[in-house]
Amino acid sequence: MDSRYTQAQLTKRNSTKWTLVQAVLAPLQFLAFVISLAVIIRYLITGDGYAVANASVLIKIGLLWLITVTGMFWEKAVYDKWFLAPQFFWEDAFNAVAMFLHNLYFVAHFLGWSEQSIMTLMLVAYISYLVNFAQFFIRGLQARQQRLNAPTAVS
Repeated sequence: MDSRYTQAQLTKRNSTKWTLVQAVLAPLQFLAFVISLAVIIRYLITGDGYAVANASVLIKIGLLWLITVTGMFWEKAVYDKWFLAPQFFWEDAFNAVAMFLHNLYFVAHFLGWSEQSIMTLMLVAYISYLVNFAQFFIRGLQARQQRLNAPTAVS
């Protein structure tokens, strides 16, 4: 799939408030990921800090939901589709995988999994997030390059 935006899409992307929302939420979610990953690994190695790891997972899941929902508004503004626009198919598909794996956390709790099993599950979920983050990061770099290479209007 061509990763470039049409001029109309680029104009929409640059003018919608949802681009700024995504630009703020993405690094915030990445920071939550790094912190949560660290406390989960600490818990798995030492057995200490389950409550902190648990809280960090809930924050991470909340941010994932927030960036996903606002991303759907962004996609609607730019591509006139709420989800799975052809231009963002793979990013959306991996986001759905990440959402599914993150939300298995609640299923695991409901089923009475051990604390260690739940935190191990979250490591798997976090790997899916990292793949999806990389997709969007690369997409952002490509969009930036396209903006830099775009001809400027002469007055």
